[in-house]
Amino acid sequence: MRRKSTGRTNTASKSSAFQSPLFNFTTIAILGGVLILGIGIGIAFSSTTTLSPSNVASRDFIDTKAPNPEICVQYGASAMVMDARLFVTLNPFNVYVAQPNIRPGCVLRQNNWAILENKRLVTSDQVRKCKNRLNTFGFTGDLDSEDPDIRCIYQNQAGQNFFLSQPGAVGPAQETERF
Repeated sequence: MRRKSTGRTNTASKSSAFQSPLFNFTTIAILGGVLILGIGIGIAFSSTTTLSPSNVASRDFIDTKAPNPEICVQYGASAMVMDARLFVTLNPFNVYVAQPNIRPGCVLRQNNWAILENKRLVTSDQVRKCKNRLNTFGFTGDLDSEDPDIRCIYQNQAGQNFFLSQPGAVGPAQETERF
C-alpha cells in the first residue's frame, strides 16, 4: 500500500557553509590575500632600521660604531657603555642621578687579551689581576689613539632581559659563551 501524497513537497534545502555568501571561495581568497599582504608589510616595517643616533635599534649599527670595529667583532663583542654618576646624601637620605653618558665600546674575550698586551695598553700585572678575578677587559675609544679607556670589567650573569622573561614570551636560547 502506498501512501498518498499530501500535496506538500519537502522544499527545505540543506544549506552548506560554502554556499552562504559569508564563506564563499572568493571571500576566502580575498581574506587570504589580505593576510599575506599584511604579513609582508609587517615584515618590511620591522626589518627596516633607521640608522641615526636617535634610533640605535640594530646590532649591525652598534657593531659599526664600536671602537676598532674589526677587532671588536672578531675578538669580542661590541657594546654600549653607559657612565652615570650617583650622588647619595645621608642626612636626609636621598639619591641623585646625573645624566648618563652613552658611547660605543667593546668587550674582549679572555683569550684575546694579547691584542692589548702587544699594543702595550695593559701591563702583565693588570692582566694577572683581571684574570684572577675571572673578569675581562672592555674599552672605549680607539686603541690606536693615545687615550683609550681600558678597564677590567666583571660579567654579571645575574642580569636578565626582563622583556623576554614576561609570561608567554618566547626567548632565544641562553648563550653560554663566557667572555
